Amino acid sequence: MGFSCHDVGLVYPTRDGGLAALDKVSFDQKDEEFLCIVGPSGCGKSTLLKIIAGLMAPTSGKIVLRRTSEKGRPLNSLVFQEHGVFPWMSVLDNAAIGLEMQGVSKEERHRRARAFLQPFGLSQFASRYSHELSVGMRQRVAIARAFLTDPYMLLMDEPFGSLDAMTKLILQKELLRIWEEHKKLVVYVTHDLDEAVLLADRVLIMTGRPGRIREEFTIPLPRPRQLNDGNRPEILRIKERIWAILEEEMGKSLEAAS
Repeated sequence: MGFSCHDVGLVYPTRDGGLAALDKVSFDQKDEEFLCIVGPSGCGKSTLLKIIAGLMAPTSGKIVLRRTSEKGRPLNSLVFQEHGVFPWMSVLDNAAIGLEMQGVSKEERHRRARAFLQPFGLSQFASRYSHELSVGMRQRVAIARAFLTDPYMLLMDEPFGSLDAMTKLILQKELLRIWEEHKKLVVYVTHDLDEAVLLADRVLIMTGRPGRIREEFTIPLPRPRQLNDGNRPEILRIKERIWAILEEEMGKSLEAAS
């Protein structure tokens, strides 16, 4: 099950003939796997996520989904750093917007949304609007909305990137708890190596532009995860190896830009 990337490439047209963003990206992902992607800035991580989501077409290669969508159930749901909470809607209506787009009646979608707001600690804020919420709470709404539509996979682009360290830790813990319950296939893009190792079953490391998959690491941590698991000696060794690769790739990127 899951999906595969087969030699995915993307070239942006330019006056000079084209800028290669991705080059022959290939990997497989299984159902219920939490996959994190890390790499230097500008390596094409977010672009790859958009191609997987079907928002962009690759110049070469293809994405093979080993599952077809069912009526009323999306193949994927996206969560971005900007959280995308609509300011003119209440928390309840924001959480339920995906169900509304699926044609679910107002009474039913509100019932399902209220039930899902509770584990995110948002029940008492159901009638509030985005300007009345903290950044972390708005991101909780976006994540609740993503899970609520029951997609086959979640595509997450640095969803906690703009949060302070304490709020990020709290939301990482909440995400792990909800993911353990629902076991969605997740592709998670991040710049935060500690976050990647804490969340992922597997970490893919991309090269500098044009982005390729340079290496992958399986994270040998049992689930459910604990926030201090990243301090285990075997995990510290993995993080050191990943950082060494990222440092090398960032150095290559800087050399290419100079």
